[in-house]
Amino acid sequence: MRTPRALRLAAGLALALAAGVPGAALAQVAPSVAEAKAYEGLHRAAWQGDLPRLRTLIAGGATLDARDARGRTALQVATHARQREAIRLLAQAGASLDLLEDDRYDAVTIAAVADDPATLALLLSLGASAKQVTSRYDGTALIAAAHLGHDEVVRQLIAAGAPLDHVNNLHWTATIEAVVLGDGGARHQRTLAALIGAGAKLSLADRQGRTPLQLAVARGYTAMADQLRAAGAP
Repeated sequence: MRTPRALRLAAGLALALAAGVPGAALAQVAPSVAEAKAYEGLHRAAWQGDLPRLRTLIAGGATLDARDARGRTALQVATHARQREAIRLLAQAGASLDLLEDDRYDAVTIAAVADDPATLALLLSLGASAKQVTSRYDGTALIAAAHLGHDEVVRQLIAAGAPLDHVNNLHWTATIEAVVLGDGGARHQRTLAALIGAGAKLSLADRQGRTPLQLAVARGYTAMADQLRAAGAP
Protein backbone atom coordinates (compact mmCIF):
# COMPACT_ATOMS: atom_id res chain seq x y z
CA MET A 1 0.00 0.00 0.00
CA ARG A 2 1.30 3.44 -0.88
CA THR A 3 1.78 5.85 2.00
CA PRO A 4 0.10 9.28 2.05
CA ARG A 5 3.50 10.89 1.45
CA ALA A 6 4.11 8.64 -1.55
CA LEU A 7 0.70 9.54 -2.92
CA ARG A 8 1.43 13.24 -2.49
CA LEU A 9 4.77 12.90 -4.26
CA ALA A 10 3.10 10.98 -7.07
CA ALA A 11 0.57 13.78 -7.43
CA GLY A 12 3.40 16.31 -7.64
CA LEU A 13 5.14 14.23 -10.29
CA ALA A 14 1.91 14.08 -12.30
CA LEU A 15 1.67 17.86 -12.20
CA ALA A 16 5.29 18.16 -13.25
CA LEU A 17 4.86 15.76 -16.14
CA ALA A 18 1.73 17.61 -17.27
CA ALA A 19 3.77 20.82 -17.27
CA GLY A 20 6.54 19.22 -19.29
CA VAL A 21 9.09 18.61 -16.53
CA PRO A 22 11.09 15.39 -16.97
CA GLY A 23 10.12 12.73 -14.46
CA ALA A 24 13.35 12.89 -12.52
CA ALA A 25 13.22 16.72 -12.42
CA LEU A 26 16.94 16.89 -11.75
CA ALA A 27 18.53 20.30 -12.02
CA GLN A 28 21.94 19.18 -13.19
CA VAL A 29 23.97 16.14 -14.17
CA ALA A 30 26.99 15.43 -12.00
CA PRO A 31 30.06 13.91 -13.63
CA SER A 32 29.67 10.16 -14.00
CA VAL A 33 32.26 7.71 -12.73
CA ALA A 34 33.49 7.25 -16.28
CA GLU A 35 33.72 11.00 -16.88
CA ALA A 36 35.60 11.56 -13.65
CA LYS A 37 38.08 8.79 -14.46
CA ALA A 38 38.70 10.35 -17.87
CA TYR A 39 39.36 13.84 -16.52
CA GLU A 40 42.79 15.32 -17.03
CA GLY A 41 44.50 18.51 -16.01
CA LEU A 42 42.46 21.15 -14.21
CA HIS A 43 39.23 19.14 -14.17
CA ARG A 44 40.93 16.11 -12.63
CA ALA A 45 42.66 18.19 -9.97
CA ALA A 46 39.42 20.07 -9.18
CA TRP A 47 37.38 16.86 -8.91
CA GLN A 48 39.94 15.29 -6.59
CA GLY A 49 40.61 18.45 -4.60
CA ASP A 50 44.29 18.14 -5.44
CA LEU A 51 45.42 21.62 -4.41
CA PRO A 52 49.15 21.24 -5.15
CA ARG A 53 48.34 20.06 -8.68
CA LEU A 54 45.84 22.88 -9.11
CA ARG A 55 48.44 25.44 -8.08
CA THR A 56 50.95 23.98 -10.51
CA LEU A 57 48.46 24.02 -13.38
CA ILE A 58 47.31 27.56 -12.60
CA ALA A 59 50.89 28.79 -12.39
CA GLY A 60 51.56 27.11 -15.73
CA GLY A 61 48.81 29.09 -17.42
CA ALA A 62 46.02 26.52 -17.57
CA THR A 63 42.78 27.83 -19.09
CA LEU A 64 40.72 28.37 -15.95
CA ASP A 65 37.30 28.22 -17.62
CA ALA A 66 37.96 25.30 -19.95
CA ARG A 67 34.93 23.03 -20.41
CA ASP A 68 34.40 19.28 -20.26
CA ALA A 69 32.17 17.38 -22.69
CA ARG A 70 29.05 18.68 -20.93
CA GLY A 71 30.29 22.23 -20.73
CA ARG A 72 31.27 22.07 -17.07
CA THR A 73 34.17 24.20 -15.88
CA ALA A 74 36.67 22.96 -13.32
CA LEU A 75 34.97 25.18 -10.73
CA GLN A 76 31.61 23.57 -11.48
CA VAL A 77 33.18 20.11 -11.23
CA ALA A 78 34.68 21.08 -7.86
CA THR A 79 31.21 22.24 -6.77
CA HIS A 80 29.71 18.87 -7.67
CA ALA A 81 32.49 17.18 -5.70
CA ARG A 82 32.16 19.55 -2.70
CA GLN A 83 35.84 20.39 -3.02
CA ARG A 84 35.54 23.77 -1.38
CA GLU A 85 39.23 24.61 -1.15
CA ALA A 86 39.57 23.85 -4.86
CA ILE A 87 36.70 26.23 -5.53
CA ARG A 88 38.37 28.92 -3.45
CA LEU A 89 41.71 28.45 -5.21
CA LEU A 90 40.16 28.54 -8.68
CA ALA A 91 38.09 31.63 -7.86
CA GLN A 92 41.08 33.46 -6.40
CA ALA A 93 43.02 32.64 -9.57
CA GLY A 94 40.29 34.27 -11.66
CA ALA A 95 37.96 31.42 -12.64
CA SER A 96 34.44 32.63 -13.38
CA LEU A 97 31.87 31.90 -10.70
CA ASP A 98 28.78 32.46 -12.83
CA LEU A 99 29.23 30.55 -16.09
CA LEU A 100 26.47 28.18 -17.23
CA GLU A 101 27.16 24.62 -18.35
CA ASP A 102 25.41 22.98 -21.32
CA ASP A 103 22.13 22.49 -19.42
CA ARG A 104 22.37 26.14 -18.29
CA TYR A 105 23.19 25.53 -14.64
CA ASP A 106 25.69 27.57 -12.67
CA ALA A 107 27.70 26.64 -9.60
CA VAL A 108 25.18 28.30 -7.27
CA THR A 109 22.33 26.18 -8.62
CA ILE A 110 24.49 23.05 -8.49
CA ALA A 111 25.16 23.63 -4.79
CA ALA A 112 21.52 24.56 -4.14
CA VAL A 113 20.16 21.40 -5.70
CA ALA A 114 22.75 19.27 -3.91
CA ASP A 115 21.49 20.69 -0.58
CA ASP A 116 25.02 21.84 0.16
CA PRO A 117 24.81 25.00 2.31
CA ALA A 118 28.54 25.06 3.04
CA THR A 119 29.56 25.12 -0.61
CA LEU A 120 26.82 27.59 -1.42
CA ALA A 121 27.98 29.89 1.37
CA LEU A 122 31.51 29.79 0.00
CA LEU A 123 30.40 30.54 -3.54
CA LEU A 124 28.31 33.49 -2.39
CA SER A 125 31.13 34.82 -0.21
CA LEU A 126 33.43 34.72 -3.24
CA GLY A 127 30.99 36.82 -5.25
CA ALA A 128 28.82 34.29 -7.10
CA SER A 129 25.38 35.60 -8.00
CA ALA A 130 22.12 34.25 -6.58
CA LYS A 131 20.19 36.20 -9.22
CA GLN A 132 20.96 34.35 -12.43
CA VAL A 133 18.32 32.81 -14.68
CA THR A 134 19.36 29.21 -15.09
CA SER A 135 18.18 25.90 -16.55
CA ARG A 136 16.09 24.87 -19.51
CA TYR A 137 13.10 26.09 -17.48
CA ASP A 138 14.40 29.68 -17.24
CA GLY A 139 14.32 29.33 -13.49
CA THR A 140 16.64 30.29 -10.64
CA ALA A 141 18.59 28.54 -7.92
CA LEU A 142 15.88 29.65 -5.49
CA ILE A 143 13.13 27.96 -7.50
CA ALA A 144 15.16 24.75 -7.69
CA ALA A 145 15.85 24.77 -3.95
CA ALA A 146 12.23 25.54 -3.08
CA HIS A 147 11.04 22.69 -5.27
CA LEU A 148 13.26 20.30 -3.29
CA GLY A 149 12.50 21.74 0.14
CA HIS A 150 16.10 22.69 0.82
CA ASP A 151 15.07 25.19 3.44
CA GLU A 152 18.50 26.26 4.71
CA VAL A 153 19.66 26.82 1.14
CA VAL A 154 16.48 28.79 0.44
CA ARG A 155 17.23 31.09 3.37
CA GLN A 156 20.80 31.60 2.15
CA LEU A 157 19.64 32.47 -1.35
CA ILE A 158 17.03 34.90 -0.07
CA ALA A 159 19.67 36.63 2.06
CA ALA A 160 21.87 36.88 -1.03
CA GLY A 161 19.17 38.72 -2.97
CA ALA A 162 17.71 35.90 -5.06
CA PRO A 163 14.61 37.12 -6.95
CA LEU A 164 11.63 36.03 -4.87
CA ASP A 165 8.98 36.25 -7.57
CA HIS A 166 10.76 35.10 -10.71
CA VAL A 167 8.38 33.14 -12.94
CA ASN A 168 9.93 30.32 -14.93
CA ASN A 169 8.76 29.09 -18.31
CA LEU A 170 6.40 26.62 -16.62
CA HIS A 171 4.74 29.70 -15.09
CA TRP A 172 5.80 28.66 -11.60
CA THR A 173 7.45 30.74 -8.88
CA ALA A 174 9.54 29.43 -5.99
CA THR A 175 6.44 29.59 -3.80
CA ILE A 176 4.35 27.61 -6.26
CA GLU A 177 7.08 24.99 -6.70
CA ALA A 178 7.41 24.56 -2.94
CA VAL A 179 3.77 23.47 -3.02
CA VAL A 180 3.24 21.61 -6.28
CA LEU A 181 6.55 19.75 -6.35
CA GLY A 182 6.95 19.32 -2.60
CA ASP A 183 5.68 16.66 -0.22
CA GLY A 184 3.94 19.01 2.20
CA GLY A 185 6.33 17.99 4.98
CA ALA A 186 8.39 19.94 7.48
CA ARG A 187 11.16 21.04 5.13
CA HIS A 188 8.76 22.32 2.50
CA GLN A 189 6.80 24.07 5.24
CA ARG A 190 9.99 25.79 6.42
CA THR A 191 10.79 26.67 2.83
CA LEU A 192 7.37 28.24 2.42
CA ALA A 193 7.75 30.11 5.71
CA ALA A 194 11.06 31.57 4.51
CA LEU A 195 9.50 32.74 1.26
CA ILE A 196 6.49 34.24 3.02
CA GLY A 197 8.71 35.93 5.59
CA ALA A 198 10.84 37.46 2.85
CA GLY A 199 7.78 38.97 1.19
CA ALA A 200 7.16 36.67 -1.78
CA LYS A 201 4.00 37.61 -3.68
CA LEU A 202 1.37 35.05 -2.77
CA SER A 203 -1.12 36.20 -5.39
CA LEU A 204 0.99 35.02 -8.34
CA ALA A 205 -0.78 32.10 -9.99
CA ASP A 206 0.11 29.25 -12.31
CA ARG A 207 -1.05 29.02 -15.94
CA GLN A 208 -4.42 27.71 -14.80
CA GLY A 209 -4.90 30.69 -12.49
CA ARG A 210 -4.32 28.68 -9.30
CA THR A 211 -2.64 30.50 -6.43
CA PRO A 212 -0.28 28.80 -3.97
CA LEU A 213 -3.11 28.62 -1.42
CA GLN A 214 -5.47 26.99 -3.91
CA LEU A 215 -2.77 24.52 -4.88
CA ALA A 216 -2.01 23.68 -1.24
CA VAL A 217 -5.69 23.07 -0.54
CA ALA A 218 -6.06 20.93 -3.66
CA ARG A 219 -3.11 18.77 -2.62
CA GLY A 220 -4.33 18.37 0.94
CA TYR A 221 -1.37 20.21 2.45
CA THR A 222 -3.22 21.55 5.47
CA ALA A 223 -0.20 23.02 7.26
CA MET A 224 0.96 24.87 4.16
CA ALA A 225 -2.54 26.12 3.47
CA ASP A 226 -2.73 27.40 7.05
CA GLN A 227 0.61 29.20 6.59
CA LEU A 228 -0.66 30.87 3.44
CA ARG A 229 -4.00 31.88 4.97
CA ALA A 230 -2.21 33.37 8.00
CA ALA A 231 -0.15 35.46 5.61
CA GLY A 232 -3.28 36.74 3.86
CA ALA A 233 -2.84 34.72 0.67
CA PRO A 234 -5.79 34.80 -1.75
